[in-house]
Amino acid sequence: MISAATRILPDQAVITRQTRRHWLPALVLLPFFLLMILFQLAPMVWVMVGSFQTPDGWGLNHYREILSSPFYLQSFTNSLRIAGIASLGGLAIGTLGAAALRHSGERVKRLLLAFVTMTGNFSGVPLAFAFIIILGINGAVTLLLKSWGLIDGFNLYSGAGLILIYTYFQIPLALLLLYPAFDALQDEWPQAAALLGASKRQYVWHVALPVLTPALLGTLIILFANAVGAYASAYALTTGNFNLVTIRVASLVSGDIFLEPNLAAALAVILMVLLGVVTAANQWLLKKSYVNRGQSHA
Repeated sequence: MISAATRILPDQAVITRQTRRHWLPALVLLPFFLLMILFQLAPMVWVMVGSFQTPDGWGLNHYREILSSPFYLQSFTNSLRIAGIASLGGLAIGTLGAAALRHSGERVKRLLLAFVTMTGNFSGVPLAFAFIIILGINGAVTLLLKSWGLIDGFNLYSGAGLILIYTYFQIPLALLLLYPAFDALQDEWPQAAALLGASKRQYVWHVALPVLTPALLGTLIILFANAVGAYASAYALTTGNFNLVTIRVASLVSGDIFLEPNLAAALAVILMVLLGVVTAANQWLLKKSYVNRGQSHA
């Protein structure tokens, strides 16, 4: 019996050490879980519950009002259109920048990454004021281009101006997200493709693009979500006069005209559903690209 006990005790000690090893990281992460519950999950639940609360009780009246209102539908159309165009523009420029950055020297690469990181944090109200000073009606660059006869009637405080400012703050994010993905491209691949008779265009289309497709799609959905949820830059640029979903939600919550937080919650829920659909479509495309890549390798 004594020998059996002496064999069991070390096993129990090992189990105890393993248990502590698993629980200690969980305890360290507990504050982060609490923050996520308090500032992400709890507000999301509150918004979803509040969207069904009406003065007459529970119901879908807020959703019916939104879906039957041309004004609110226009806000979704404007938000999705501006976010889509700005995300595609930012992705295209960011892809070219990441490709150029990969072939740059180490010193130039460090300087550019530091500059891109700094510009990525330059957003919101300061960015809107900077654009107003540079490209506003009496902006320095606007007056200069008008004197040269290159532009006529450009209005920064419109949909085109929002697309321009959205594209600007999308470029640093796209570059930072795509730069690591280009490390998956081996330097020997272009040479191997050239030896097999492939042109540079064929190499990009049949080799580089399939490898980068998951990163491109993932970056696009992040850029799209970032643009759809933007508020400060758009409000500061247009003073809330352009019809976007985020501006409508803020006006309903702050009570500029009418204080209707439950209607704002319904708008937010519809926006979350739209982003969820876009994310699901992105995941489906990612899985399809992985399957196609596996079949091509096979």
